[in-house]
Amino acid sequence: MASGPTTTHPTITPAVSFSTAAKAYGAVRAVDGVDLEIARGETVALLGRNGAGKSTAIALLLGLCEPDTGTVELFGGPPDKAVRAGRVGAMLQEARAVPRVTVGELITFVAGRYPAPMPVPRALDLAGIAHLTGRRVDRLSGGQTQRVRFAVALAGNPDLLVLDEPTAALDVEARHTFWESMRAYARRGSTVLFSTHYLEEAEAHADRILVVDRGRIVADGTGEELRRAAGGSRVSFDLNGRSTADLTLLPGVRSLEIRGDRAHLRTDDSDATVVALAQLGAIRGLEVAPASLDDAFLALTTTAHTRTETEAAR
Repeated sequence: MASGPTTTHPTITPAVSFSTAAKAYGAVRAVDGVDLEIARGETVALLGRNGAGKSTAIALLLGLCEPDTGTVELFGGPPDKAVRAGRVGAMLQEARAVPRVTVGELITFVAGRYPAPMPVPRALDLAGIAHLTGRRVDRLSGGQTQRVRFAVALAGNPDLLVLDEPTAALDVEARHTFWESMRAYARRGSTVLFSTHYLEEAEAHADRILVVDRGRIVADGTGEELRRAAGGSRVSFDLNGRSTADLTLLPGVRSLEIRGDRAHLRTDDSDATVVALAQLGAIRGLEVAPASLDDAFLALTTTAHTRTETEAAR
C-alpha cells in the first residue's frame, strides 16, 4: 500500500534571537558574545547588577544600536523591521512626561502611528488607567506616570513587550498594580522581556530568569534551577569564639560568610555538612534553610567575576 504524503510542521521562529552578539564601548564589552533565544509567549526576566549589560542588550534588541559582531533578530528579521511593523512595544527608563496633553490624547496619538494598533480603551484598561483618561500626563504621580508609559508601550498591539526596569522608584502598592497589568497582557499569549534589580519580581513574574554579568549570560533557568546551580542550602550556627579556618574544608561547603558571631555556610550537601559540624561540636544555634535567590545571584555573579578575571590573566 502506498503511503500518504508526509506532513511537515515548520519550526516556529523565536520571538528573540541573539547569535554571538557583541557590543563594546571602548575597552568595555557591554555585551560579550551572547547566544540567546526567547520563544513566543515566554515571560523572561533579565537580572544583573548595574553595568552588567542589561540596557545595552535591550538597545540591541530594539535596534537602537547595532552589534559589532554577531546578529540580533526579532521574529526572524531585523529589529527595526519588527519595531516599524508595531510588533514591539518598549518601556524604557529614559522618558519625560509630555506637557499639556491628556492621557487619552497621548495614547490615541501613539496608537495612530501603528498599522494595527490596540484599541485605545483596551490599552488604557490593561494599564489600569482608564479612570485617568482626561487627566494631564504632566500632573500624574510617579506610579500613574509609569502606568501611562506602559499603555504607550501597549498602544501598537505588540507581540513582544520590552520593559527596562519598569518598577524602578515605585512604591510597593504601585509595583503590585503594575505587575497585575503586565500579567493581564502576558495572558494574551504575548512575549515579555523585562529587566529588574528586584530578585523577588524576577521569580514571581517570569517563566525564566537570565542572569547577566559583565556582558555575558551566566545563568538561564527558573528560580529553583538557579538556586540548585548555585548550591542548594545555607547552614548557619553560632561561632562562640571558635576558629573558622577549617569550615570551608567541610564536606559540601562552597562558601563561608561571617556575620557577627554567626557563620553562614553555602553547601551542596547540607546533611553531610551538618554531620561534620556535629563532630566538631559546632551545632549551637544551628539552622538549615534552602538557598535563596539572593544567594544564587551572588554566587553566580561572583563565579562569573572570578572566571572573567582568570581569563583576562591568561
